[in-house]
Amino acid sequence: MQFKNPEVLYFLALLIIPILVHLFQLQKFVKVPFTNVAFLQKLVQETRKSSRIKKWLILCTRMLLFSAILFAFSQPYFSNKNTSKNQHTFIYLDNSLSTNTEGEKGNLLQIAAQEIIKNASKKDIYSLQTNTDFYKDISYSELKNELLKVRNTSKKLDFNSIFLKINNLTFNETNTLIKNILISDYQCYYNDKFTNVTPVFSAIKLTPSTKTNISIDSVFISNRNTNNFTINVIVKNQGEAKKNIPIALFNNTKLISKQSYSIKKDALETVPFIIENQTDFLGKIQITFNDTFSFDNTFYFSLNTTKKVSVLSIGNEANFLSKIYTEDEFNFTQSSLQNVNYNSIQKQQLIVLNELEKIPETLSKSILNFSTKGGNIVIIPNENSEIKSYNNFLKKIGSSKIESKILDTLKITTINYEHPLFKNVFQNKVSNFQYPKTQSHYPISSKNSSKIVSFDNNLPFISQIKASENSIYLFSSAINKNNSNFLNSPLIVPVFYNFGKMSFKHSKLYYYLDAENKIDIETNLEKDEILNISNSESYFIPDQQTFQNKVTISTKDQPNNAGFYYILRKKDTIQTLAFNTPKEESLLNFMDLNSLKETNENMNISTSIATVFEDLNENNEVHWLWKWFLSLAIVSLLLEILILKFYKP
Repeated sequence: MQFKNPEVLYFLALLIIPILVHLFQLQKFVKVPFTNVAFLQKLVQETRKSSRIKKWLILCTRMLLFSAILFAFSQPYFSNKNTSKNQHTFIYLDNSLSTNTEGEKGNLLQIAAQEIIKNASKKDIYSLQTNTDFYKDISYSELKNELLKVRNTSKKLDFNSIFLKINNLTFNETNTLIKNILISDYQCYYNDKFTNVTPVFSAIKLTPSTKTNISIDSVFISNRNTNNFTINVIVKNQGEAKKNIPIALFNNTKLISKQSYSIKKDALETVPFIIENQTDFLGKIQITFNDTFSFDNTFYFSLNTTKKVSVLSIGNEANFLSKIYTEDEFNFTQSSLQNVNYNSIQKQQLIVLNELEKIPETLSKSILNFSTKGGNIVIIPNENSEIKSYNNFLKKIGSSKIESKILDTLKITTINYEHPLFKNVFQNKVSNFQYPKTQSHYPISSKNSSKIVSFDNNLPFISQIKASENSIYLFSSAINKNNSNFLNSPLIVPVFYNFGKMSFKHSKLYYYLDAENKIDIETNLEKDEILNISNSESYFIPDQQTFQNKVTISTKDQPNNAGFYYILRKKDTIQTLAFNTPKEESLLNFMDLNSLKETNENMNISTSIATVFEDLNENNEVHWLWKWFLSLAIVSLLLEILILKFYKP
C-alpha cells in the first residue's frame, strides 16, 4: 500500500490523547447515605464493571474513527505508479516511405496509428515524434488528431536525434515519469544507432507481409551521338528470380518505349532504351509489378541543355589543360600575363594561375573580385615565384601564405579519398600507386584549408582553401616537367577535370529527396529578384545565393514528393529538375531486435502496440483506498452512537 500524502500519518501520534484522557479520568464521586449497605456494595461493583466495559468500547470506536479519518486524508492506494509524478508517454512513429506497405492487418503506418488511438490512455500526457514533426505535451484528443493526419514522407529521422529528444524531456521534466515507445520497421541502416547509453524504451517492429521487392536503382546515359543515345535503367531485385517484368519509358506523360525483362535472384539488371537524340527530355521510368513497395517502381530523370564551363588559364602555356578541358564540355582559353583580357575574367567559372613568377596588383584585384562573386581559382606557383607578391594575394583571398622554397625531392604519396574532388574517381584505395615526385616545393601555411593530395612527409601538395562560397585550390609546387613528373601521373586528369566540373554545378540527371543538393543556374537576376521551384502540386522558394553570373540553389527540406520540378524566374521556366525517393527506403534489410537486445539492456521488445499500451495502462492503474477508510470512519461513528444510546450499564 502506498500513500499520496504520507505526511498526514504523523498525526496518528495524537491518538495518545484520548487514551490518556481515558486512563486518567478526573471524576468526583458524591457519597449518599443508604441503609442496606450489603445490597449497595453489590450494586456498586456491578455498575463499575459495566461502566468500564462501555468506556473501553467507546475508546476503541473513537480511536478507529480518528485513525480512519487520518488514513483517508493520506489517500492510500495500490498501484505500480508513483502518484507524486505525472505520467508522460513519448511515442516515435516511423512514417518513412518504407512503412507505406502492407502488413498482416493492412497498411503498416495506418494500422499503427489506429492501434495507438485505440489503446492509449485518455488521462496521460503525450509527446509524438514523427520523421517530420514533434508535438510536445499534448492530450489524448490532440494525439488522436495528429495521428489521423499522419502521412508517409521521404524524410528520415536519425535515432540519435530521437534519443536526444527523449533525454531532453527527461532532463526538463523533473517530476514526470516518462515512458518511451519507438514504433518503426527498423531498417538496417539504423543499426549503429543503438548503444547501452540509450534511454530505456519499448521497441515495436512493423513487419511487411511481402518479402520481395523490385526497384529502379539508377539511370545513366551512354552512346550519345548526333542521332540517338541510350538510356540505361539499372533495376534491383530483392528476392527470387522473376520473368517478363514490364517496364515503360515516358517523355513526361507520352509513352516512348515499352519492353519486358527478366532478372535473377537478388541481382541487378541493366535495361537499355535507345532514344532519338533531343535537347530536353523529361524521362519517367515505370515498372508494373506488385511487390513490397510501390513508391520505388517509378523513377524520374531530366535531360536539360547544359552550358559549357568557362575556364581561363593565365600564365605559361600548358598543353595538358587543353587536352583535359575539351570543347564538348568546356570553353577553355589560355592567355599570357601580358595579354589578359580583364573584361573576360568575370565571365569565367574557373581561373588557373599557371606558374606565374609574380602576381601583379592589377591582376590581383580582378581575381579577388572574381573570387568574391563565386569564382573558383587554381594557383600553381612558379619555380622562381616572388614570395611577397604571392603572399599579398593569398592573404587577401584566403588568409594563407607560402614559405620560402625548399629544394628537396619529395614523393606525392597520400590521396584524400574522402574529398569531394575524388568522389566516384576510385573504386578502391590504390596501394600500388606509381608515386610522382617534385624537386622543390613551397610549404603552405593556412588556417582554413584541407589537404587533397600530400607528400610522403605529410605536407600538402594540393590544398583547398575555403573562402566564403568559392574554392581556391593551391599547389605547393610547380608541375612543369623540369620540376615534377606529376603531369605523367594518372591523377592529373581527374584533378583538373574536377576542378572544372566543380566550378559550376550543372543540374544532374536526377536528385534524391531529403538530401543536400546544390545547383548552379546561369542567369543574371535583378535586384530583389528570386528564383522559385514549383510543379502542379507544390510551390516553394529554395535557399539561394546570387552571384554576378549565376544563382546557387540549395534543396534539403523541400521538395517532399518525387517528380518533376521547374525552376522559375517570374513565370519563365529556366530548368527542370527530377527528384526521386531515397534508395535506402527500398531495402528489405531489417534489424533483428532479439540479437540487438543482447547488446542493449535498455530495450524492451514487444510484439504489438496493443500489448505495450495494455501493460502501460495496467501499471498506471491506481486503486484508491480512501473511500474505504472514510466508510470505516462513518461505521465507527455509528457504532459509538449505538453504544451510547442502547448500552446501559
